[in-house]
Amino acid sequence: MAKEKNHQEDNLQELESVLTRTEQFIEDNQKTITYVVAGIIFVVVAFLGFNKFYLQPQEDEALSQMFMAENYFEKDSFNLAINGDGNYLGFLDIIEDYGLTKSANRAKYYTGISYLHLGDYELAIEYLKDFETEDLLLAPIVEGAQGDALVELGETEKALKHYKKAYSLTDNELTTPVYMMKAAGLLESMDELEDALSLYQEIKDKYPTSAEGTSIDKYIARVKLKLS
Repeated sequence: MAKEKNHQEDNLQELESVLTRTEQFIEDNQKTITYVVAGIIFVVVAFLGFNKFYLQPQEDEALSQMFMAENYFEKDSFNLAINGDGNYLGFLDIIEDYGLTKSANRAKYYTGISYLHLGDYELAIEYLKDFETEDLLLAPIVEGAQGDALVELGETEKALKHYKKAYSLTDNELTTPVYMMKAAGLLESMDELEDALSLYQEIKDKYPTSAEGTSIDKYIARVKLKLS
């Protein structure tokens, strides 16, 4: 019991010592602590104010300005979508005028895809690279679109990397077999037949009901014939 009591007393003394040192530290550094706390409060208030009074109005305005560009995009009028029509802003205007908004980020995607359709592959890659997304369906499309542009530029090794990333990002019936198919076709054109066959077979096994899976047998047969 005596040992336990002594141990408790030692703990109390240690706690008192820590509290004393803490109080002394606060007393010695009161001005600095006040400035730090005030600085943190200022940063938080400034951030909230920036979001509420600047960024959100910019976001709302960008959304209202971009609807016509999106409309042109849906109609495959890619030049008008990118550059505007003189009355309504194009995606490039949205990116320039509302650069901090989510709409400007989304406009980079639209711009990249538009340039891809117009055959300006280097600009397509440039804007697609700048686009940021965590969407599990959109992210593979962005990677795959860069792969398509690189194929057109004759950079097959780089294109293959993007296709592989595209089908590896997420596992779904919509995008995965599409980019596996593109990767397999590219491998076949590069005479890497074993790797191509492996991907074709994986499509057959894992995605038999997809558009790619329903017609995969002829690709498998073709590669097997080349290998024989």
